[in-house]
Amino acid sequence: MGVPAAGRLDGVAAFGTGFSSSMGHSYTPCVVAGTFVTLEGPEGSGKTVVARRLAEELQRLGRRVVLTREPGGTRLGERVREVLLGRSDLGIDPRADALLFNAARAQLVAEVIRPALARGEVVLCARFADSTLAYQGHGAGLPIDELREIARVATGGLEPDLTILLDVDPEVGIRRKAPGARNRFESIDLAFHRRVRDGFLALAREAPARWRVVDSSRHIDRVFDDALALVQAEIADPVRA
Repeated sequence: MGVPAAGRLDGVAAFGTGFSSSMGHSYTPCVVAGTFVTLEGPEGSGKTVVARRLAEELQRLGRRVVLTREPGGTRLGERVREVLLGRSDLGIDPRADALLFNAARAQLVAEVIRPALARGEVVLCARFADSTLAYQGHGAGLPIDELREIARVATGGLEPDLTILLDVDPEVGIRRKAPGARNRFESIDLAFHRRVRDGFLALAREAPARWRVVDSSRHIDRVFDDALALVQAEIADPVRA
């Protein structure tokens, strides 16, 4: 959270370089040739830091990498992000949250993720559709099946090859955030965040072939090392449905 939009820098699409989107883009299904990795987890679990370090290390090793985030990663997505995370005065209903997240997601998939995968690149995304299931589903109580269907439409059925859950106790994660720097979701009560964490763990149990759980209560270097090993294993020996 709290980092600018995605752009490209020395072969890596990195936060903070003023990403410029094209107009009039239409969705076209493509053959997925690259590797799609998402990082999920409760607030304060280190997703942004780990994703950035993964992109830098994979680039150093000669991989072509796209680094992006949700909500955001496109001009439209960043505008939606401003509303979703920064406007606590709006009192947004959970269903509206889910639809807005998926609107930004649809644009990100069409504009950034699918083209990068078609080029054979590694895509690293801090949060994806599983966050909506955890937050608006398990956290806010919306029907999971309905949220899955909305996400399927938004993504065209695209799912990550690997999802790394950076797991941390909500109390620990929230304490990592300065009170004045917390976004709309980080300011919700602790009970909500406990449900979100439980939701992520439930999702991981449901799809063990895709999910890997990393203890992010440890020092960030150890968390990064574990995440890097998982990504390298996926790239070296991909399993495609």
